[in-house]
Amino acid sequence: MTITHKRKFIIWLVLTVVWMGVIFYKSSEPYTDQDLRPAFASLIEAETLQKYIPELSFYYDNQLITWEKPYDFVEFFIRKAAHVFSFALLCFFSIKTLYATSMKDWAAIGLSGLLSFLYACSDEWHQSFVVGRTGHIEDVMVDSIGIVLIVLIMSARAWRRWSNS
Repeated sequence: MTITHKRKFIIWLVLTVVWMGVIFYKSSEPYTDQDLRPAFASLIEAETLQKYIPELSFYYDNQLITWEKPYDFVEFFIRKAAHVFSFALLCFFSIKTLYATSMKDWAAIGLSGLLSFLYACSDEWHQSFVVGRTGHIEDVMVDSIGIVLIVLIMSARAWRRWSNS
């Protein structure tokens, strides 16, 4: 491994580990510390917000998510988007870390996807021990959306590099 590769490896590894720490820290917070609904209520009235969201209701982990509770509805989608983003970024950082080791593209992408998925599983398990939080297999599936998106994007880039060489 050259000095440049070592430097890249260390930078990407630090970013990966720090991001894992951010995920762990956020998962350690009680829900009351993360509740966005009071902020929404201070910014916009429920009736006004309700005009801008679709009349949609569904169950997620046996809880009704409905447009009739607009603050809950909007917060649900923000929180799930945060799951997707968090694990997409973790997977990306992991892939870049393994690329810096000169690991083959497909191996780096596959291993990073697997490790990110396992971290998502461990994150939900960890949340099951936090007061006011629960661990949900559904959230692992949401995390996996971000992982799969990055795996697909990085695979397409690897395929393009491979087919052009």
